[in-house]
Amino acid sequence: MIDLFYARSADFDPLRCGPLGAHVDGFARWLSIQGYGHKTGQSKIRLAADFSRWLDQRHIEVKDLNEEQVAQFLKVRKQQRLWRPRHRQSLIQLLRYLREADIIAEPAVVVSAHPRDRILQEYTDYLNDQRGLKQLTIDTYLPVARRFLEARVDAECLGLDQLQVQDITGFLLADRAKEGPSRAQLSAGVLRSFLGFLTQAGKVATNLAASVPPVASRRWSGLPQFLEPAQVEQLLSSCDQSCPMGRRDYAVLLLVARLGLRAGEVVHLNLEHINWEAGEVYIRGKSAREDRLPLLPEVGQAIANYLQRDRPQSPCRRVFLRMQAPYQGFFSAVAIAHIVRSALTRAHLHPIQKGAHLLRRSLATQMLRQGASLTQIGQILRHQRAQTTEIYAKVDVVALRALAQPWPRGAQ
Repeated sequence: MIDLFYARSADFDPLRCGPLGAHVDGFARWLSIQGYGHKTGQSKIRLAADFSRWLDQRHIEVKDLNEEQVAQFLKVRKQQRLWRPRHRQSLIQLLRYLREADIIAEPAVVVSAHPRDRILQEYTDYLNDQRGLKQLTIDTYLPVARRFLEARVDAECLGLDQLQVQDITGFLLADRAKEGPSRAQLSAGVLRSFLGFLTQAGKVATNLAASVPPVASRRWSGLPQFLEPAQVEQLLSSCDQSCPMGRRDYAVLLLVARLGLRAGEVVHLNLEHINWEAGEVYIRGKSAREDRLPLLPEVGQAIANYLQRDRPQSPCRRVFLRMQAPYQGFFSAVAIAHIVRSALTRAHLHPIQKGAHLLRRSLATQMLRQGASLTQIGQILRHQRAQTTEIYAKVDVVALRALAQPWPRGAQ
């Protein structure tokens, strides 16, 4: 399948050399599926051929291929002044193809001998298997647990049985001074989870989770940031729907602005999560929770336009893909935040907060003004706790005025 990138058959033979020669055609087909153009595909195939010749000179077989050989090859290229920053990515893609095709084995999982790393691995398994948390949440918990172990526990023998309340409060005070109140609240929540895990796993005799002090919250000290309805429409209108990227971004923004999806939920939305016949969209929210939301005609039409006209051909099942090769889903929720920030800039809007949650809050505020109850808002936004929705009560200034008592006359 090299002919997908090369027009002349005379160019084929030099590329089918060395241990990787038999796999060049498959790699070329894989690159084509990923959406790479001719010039980029040619450069990646030529690099694979150079790598294959290098392997042949050192008598390295394909079955023994791994990241170590890639690093050695790139070191030689750098010494020869032939190295380019994109070469490492291209060879990692080659390894990925070979593993997907079961030509080489998956990399061996290196288990750290350090006691701290073993504890963290057990905690990861606990969060995944018993708590059912998603990887995104686990990735948020682990750095806090690691910092606590590094700051308050002996580096070699751990000494978890020596933990005291002072260790917990000291860690949180230092975290509060360094990270601020919101991060300190997260640290306190993670510590409760981590200490509960240590007790359940038999690492400590006394459950110290209850000794984690509450961190003062400022969630009621200010109003939630939101856009007015006219500003939301201005934001949506900033998308250039005459081009593929504009139509994609318009569909993304509608999902957040009209249905209140979180950025991560948009990222992980798959094709099979949309039930066109029933007019529903299935949302996998926090933890293992699944919800159904009505697919509003405006939102459904925008998604259909993108899928029919602009979505690249790709084996990836994500609804929204990158517009440049490799055609794959967004790596994280940061991509959605970038789409929102770009739209705000185009619309000449400059709110203090610029993430995707700004549109969720705008939807909640608009629903409240139209007469929806806090319970209804919590159901649409899929809040797990009623307290999360209560902050929007502060936005309803008209209702709050009715609760205000008249100032007593004659008071000094």
